[in-house]
Amino acid sequence: MNARGLRILLQTTTSAGEDDWSIASFSLLRQQIEALPIGSRPVSVTARNREPTPSGMDPVLAEIDRSDFDELWLFGLDTGEGITKDECAAIDRFRLRGGGLLTVRDHQDMGLSFCSLGGVGTAHHFHSRNLEPDVTRRGEDDRETPTISFPNYHSGRNGDFQRITALEPVHPLLRDPENPDRTLEYFPAHPHEGAVSAPPSDESARVIAVGRSVSTGRPFNLVVAFESSRDPGGDRLGRAVAHSSIHHFADYNWDTGKGAPSFVTEPTGTGMASNPRAAADIRAYVANLTRWLAPDRQAPA
Repeated sequence: MNARGLRILLQTTTSAGEDDWSIASFSLLRQQIEALPIGSRPVSVTARNREPTPSGMDPVLAEIDRSDFDELWLFGLDTGEGITKDECAAIDRFRLRGGGLLTVRDHQDMGLSFCSLGGVGTAHHFHSRNLEPDVTRRGEDDRETPTISFPNYHSGRNGDFQRITALEPVHPLLRDPENPDRTLEYFPAHPHEGAVSAPPSDESARVIAVGRSVSTGRPFNLVVAFESSRDPGGDRLGRAVAHSSIHHFADYNWDTGKGAPSFVTEPTGTGMASNPRAAADIRAYVANLTRWLAPDRQAPA
């Protein structure tokens, strides 16, 4: 982190469109990050959609490795035509210089362009590429929205919370910063989350949190954390995290009153609004992420 503070880029893999998810869907997340105390240094957040030039490249992502951003929080809203291979290569170089990376997607093939990311990309399983290794999981878990195919783990209604299980040893990301002896218990719920797992060949990665389907009772992975490690060339990679759903961070799932695109027709819940602990837990998790991903950070205790 440079002397002027921590610089974070919140970025989508798609251009802004009418009546669709966009970077505007994460305004509460941005406000939460900007309000965080990181020692005596401020946190600066840039939030943008992908804005390709006539060449097809997003000028910010294409040069992220040469930027002064410390962290990239990447929201996979595409279904294949998202970030390019050259942009993915720049993101890989960003991690090679110590940058922290969060990758977040959702059901079926949302975020499919992540497949070209080194390391973290292999943590994400989709419908058409890099399928879950367990063939018994290649079927619909969410059975209430037939237009969405697998992976689509049903953790609850939008607006409700889900109880999460922190796997031992409990990762610092899942410790309550207000009470280090307490483990965070809640994430926002969503009817059709995507699938993530720790790449078997990467010793720096492990699943740190799982949820449980309200449809089938089956457990599924929520978060994969990648510790800082050295690549074969000796460069030290920044930390990274892979999340199963953008809806852990979306305005609509923190507060359904913020609204959603018109194609979101599933019934909503009130759990996040009625349970102060659930609302506090996701904000505590965001604080932990912000600090843990920073290049010259101390992991949250």
